Amino acid sequence: MPVELTELQALDLWRRAMVSSVRRDAPDLSARQMALLLTVYLTPPPHTVRGMAETLRVSKPAITRALDRLGELDLVRRKQDESDRRSVLIQRTVRGSVFLREFGELIVAAGRSIAEPERVGSRL
Repeated sequence: MPVELTELQALDLWRRAMVSSVRRDAPDLSARQMALLLTVYLTPPPHTVRGMAETLRVSKPAITRALDRLGELDLVRRKQDESDRRSVLIQRTVRGSVFLREFGELIVAAGRSIAEPERVGSRL
């Protein structure tokens, strides 16, 4: 069943999830890194650098920089495509799966807290 939210409620949901995220001892990802990570985990593989650049409509170097950070954190890994050595595959990791499951739990908790709203400082 679809949930109806106003723009302000949606932003407050996102804010609550982000505040919870920064309070825990977990990697602090940029919006681009998070978008890339979510795309790798929530869409069917295979994922390539070229494909991610097209999907997210950003340059391949921007994808490479994001992958460098995500790889350092072991949230994804890169592997050369054996069938096309020019292509680099982006693979999921256990740590990345755990990170996103926990982040999803933060969003669910934030959604539940919308039923008990705290005062939102300003209106859009």
